[in-house]
Amino acid sequence: MQKYNVNIQKGKIGDNGLASVTGWVKCYLANPVTREYMGSTMEYVMFDVSLSAGAYLDEPPLPEKENQAVRRREDGSAWEIVDDYRDLTAYNTQTKQPIIIDFMGALPESLTLLKPNSEFDKWDGKKWIVDTEAQKAALITQIEQEKSRRLDEAGNTIAYLQEAVDVDLATEEEVVALQKWKKYRVLLNRVDASSTTDIEWPQKPE
Repeated sequence: MQKYNVNIQKGKIGDNGLASVTGWVKCYLANPVTREYMGSTMEYVMFDVSLSAGAYLDEPPLPEKENQAVRRREDGSAWEIVDDYRDLTAYNTQTKQPIIIDFMGALPESLTLLKPNSEFDKWDGKKWIVDTEAQKAALITQIEQEKSRRLDEAGNTIAYLQEAVDVDLATEEEVVALQKWKKYRVLLNRVDASSTTDIEWPQKPE
């Protein structure tokens, strides 16, 4: 009778998921929370005892592309390969706000990995395109604000010069300047903010 044995005692798992033979069994582990594949190991199983939770007998397929991960299906029936964009930046297709992806699986329709190029970009379902109407509206608002600022400056200057004239304290230079500023204000009022191209601001009096 042989006193020693150098062979590894191999176990066997029956169809019922319990060990029919006590021994070492190669198994594949899934993360208990994310179900992501964690690697293989040898587990010693006693007769009529199952593998530990998260351990499976079937070997997982390995990803063939970048940004893929291996995980156990939610029902535990098999391994699956899913998209994996964790730690990458995605953008909300409605708000354009960036987020760092922290989950496995396909991105929802509300997210894209494509980065918008400007504040006027909008999502057309496949890519970002420039919202020309929003861009024009923003430019008109900017022109109107600049026009308002210039009119305020002109109004304040005219009010001062007109007051000097009204009380007969204006110098000859101030009388001339008053006419120049009034002409400047008239020209400012004629600037059409809706014409977003070829805006020419009148020259401000010195």
